[in-house]
Amino acid sequence: MTFMPKGSEPTPGAFARAVAQEVRHLLTDRMVSGNQLAGLIERSQSYMSKRLRGESSFTANDLENICRVLDKDLLELLVAAVRRMRSGRV
Repeated sequence: MTFMPKGSEPTPGAFARAVAQEVRHLLTDRMVSGNQLAGLIERSQSYMSKRLRGESSFTANDLENICRVLDKDLLELLVAAVRRMRSGRV
């Protein structure tokens, strides 16, 4: 287990960045802004912005809620992120 000071988060890895890219593409497809998404899943605009930029990682709960409100299959989103990561498009 890695020790991290309280309040800090690990730097997002390739998979977390690929997930953020997939969520951004989903937002574009659904014509929903990051700010709108933040409201839909009851998060702040700042919280959402950091995750969409790949500076912080989405939680499993975030992804479940995002997929629910945007009518996207969670497994499809994760598989697309894995493919993106493996292809080096992150």
